Amino acid sequence: MPLPTRPRRLLAAALPALLAVALTACSSQDYPNSVFTRYTENNRDVGALFQLLIVLGTFVFIFVESILLYTIFKYRRKSENDRPRHVHGNTTLEILWTAIPALILAIIAVPTVKTIFKSQAHASADAVQVQVIGHQWWWEFRYPQFTTTEANGRIDTLTTANELYLPIGRKVAFSLTSVDVIHSFSIPQLAGKRDLMANRINYLWFTPDSVSEGAWNGFCAEYCGSSHANMHFKVFTVRPADFDSWTKNQLTMAAFGAPAVVAVAPPADTSVKTPQKLQGVPGTPTLTSTPPASARIMTVPTPGTATVPVAPVQQAGYVAFAHDKIPAHVMPQTPIPEGLAFDESLKGDPQAGLDFMTKKMGGGCIGCHRINGAPMMMGSMGPSLTHVGSRSTIAGGIYPNDTKHLSLWIKNARHMKPGVIMPTLGAGQYDPVQKMTIPKTGLSDQQIADIVAYLQRLK
Repeated sequence: MPLPTRPRRLLAAALPALLAVALTACSSQDYPNSVFTRYTENNRDVGALFQLLIVLGTFVFIFVESILLYTIFKYRRKSENDRPRHVHGNTTLEILWTAIPALILAIIAVPTVKTIFKSQAHASADAVQVQVIGHQWWWEFRYPQFTTTEANGRIDTLTTANELYLPIGRKVAFSLTSVDVIHSFSIPQLAGKRDLMANRINYLWFTPDSVSEGAWNGFCAEYCGSSHANMHFKVFTVRPADFDSWTKNQLTMAAFGAPAVVAVAPPADTSVKTPQKLQGVPGTPTLTSTPPASARIMTVPTPGTATVPVAPVQQAGYVAFAHDKIPAHVMPQTPIPEGLAFDESLKGDPQAGLDFMTKKMGGGCIGCHRINGAPMMMGSMGPSLTHVGSRSTIAGGIYPNDTKHLSLWIKNARHMKPGVIMPTLGAGQYDPVQKMTIPKTGLSDQQIADIVAYLQRLK
């Protein structure tokens, strides 16, 4: 006997959904951004809490549905003469259906609150401290335990953008805040998300104790404006020795073009040695450098002082995570917007790029970015560019850091990432924010190539 029309329609509508669920459950693939990992104690605690919720939720579902089905079949109307028996309540039943859910909620609430307070608490003093600052739409990471003192007495804190380095097996404590709207810091494979709010500091800590050297995706998990989906960052878990080497390199000045200013006349000996103490790194020796004869140094004189050209200290050994070891799912695949092109045959001159950025562009780069060792580059609105050449990505982690993408970014950042503060700089390019075409006084492709050549030297 054929099924009635209505059940057949319901079955036809439910079949695709059931098939999709079955195929998903049978998949054996690894999902690279899954939160169901056991790489840190944070994820292990959250995973255990999730399993508890699943078990209790399954029990409640089966129990409630069983009673429902039993009631439907037991007390269904068997004939036209059937009439339901009127009842006036059941005290025992009412107590049970109040007490049982309350008990289940208590079982859920206690471990949930304990996990929240544990992950939100201040970590122990031996943890690596990281200050996370959310911007529209990029990430700033500061390591307050790692500082260096410049020749003029200024103390610089290790600061990077959109790339976070963590030592394997060592606890890391994050303090999170925002300079504008609410963001949410999320590294799915290492820790659950935590919100960033202006005028408030939230905390999160974990230990990457069950991972090897690797690269991981990070996201903003709270809608924060037009480029929320473009607010990514990369996390690299590295060996402790490599982490120490990376911090030392990050504390050095820019690898190309750095002056040292002293209040004495330049000595006759051209091999000047300038010590640079890296403070905040236990056991770090005093570093010195001697400039090679071929070094091209930018010098900016200060009234009452003498400028001594000194080649900056460049850390030997580990500088950054090898780009060829970054998994495909971590390297961005964002397509280049249509209509944006650059003459890739041009060869840039890094010295010309340095001179142009610091002397000819006025407030274009100087007003927003900082390069340690280039006194004219002291901006703070945009990411620090001190070691930008060593980073794997640009533009908030959505484009690879190569010559082509970096050139196009400088040419028309607002076309590549909607809503960014960085203005359109390329001559003849349309600025969607100012709603105007940049005149011929904007940057030519050759000038952009020079700037890119300089930035790529900063490792």
